Amino acid sequence: MLDKVKTIIAVASGKGGVGKSTTAVNLALALQAEGHKVGLLDADIYGPSIAMMLGVPNAQKPDSPDGKSFTPVMAHGLETMSMAYLVPASTPMAWRGPMAGGALQQLLEQTHWSALDFLVVDMPPGTGDIQLTLAQKASVAGAVIVTTPQDIALLDAKKGIEMFAKVKIPVLGIVENMAVHICSNCGHEDSIFGAGGGEKVAAEYQTQLLGSLPLDRRIRERGDSGTPSVVAEPDGEIAKRYREIAQKVVTQLADQDADSGPEIVFE
Repeated sequence: MLDKVKTIIAVASGKGGVGKSTTAVNLALALQAEGHKVGLLDADIYGPSIAMMLGVPNAQKPDSPDGKSFTPVMAHGLETMSMAYLVPASTPMAWRGPMAGGALQQLLEQTHWSALDFLVVDMPPGTGDIQLTLAQKASVAGAVIVTTPQDIALLDAKKGIEMFAKVKIPVLGIVENMAVHICSNCGHEDSIFGAGGGEKVAAEYQTQLLGSLPLDRRIRERGDSGTPSVVAEPDGEIAKRYREIAQKVVTQLADQDADSGPEIVFE
């Protein structure tokens, strides 16, 4: 039930393990910290993770007023929906693509989302059925691509950008995770996975680098504990970076709206 949702943002990656879900959760919380009403949909049908990242108990189930639709589960002020709320945590979703696409459509369209400024959708990695289903069933305003700096991740990030171009969804920018490791003992900075890759890909595809996050143990620990960085330490450096990313996303969307307005011709 998307009639009250103003803007849908997809958070995607070409491959797994690059911090996509961590980015989606913290982006949603950062948008909320900026004063917006925000929802978060876990579209990773095979490997849902936002319930754990937001500290939602394993046994939590969404209310269903009519036995067919769902009421979002509230977590840290966000309206959320995930396959993790509907099946036990240890149960694998051994489904073929069309079944997973149908599940996404149900979560998307049969959830009673309220009047949201933004619905952030945490996509599964890759460029398959789920991505195509979202593009066909929802009016997605833009996508945020998450990558790490190493060449193999950037190669897959490019595939993600190309896929969104084919389905006419604008790429709002790139978030680069694990950009630099800072030694906790001496403060030495080491670009373990390479440097400048996200910026290079952004320039190649005429988009922008929305922000870079360090390889920091606290980001992982806070996600595992159910209290993500933006709420765990709202005035900290990491939360500040996520809020800057959120501000750039909002600016990109506003610029898009301005560009798509009617052309005024003076004679």
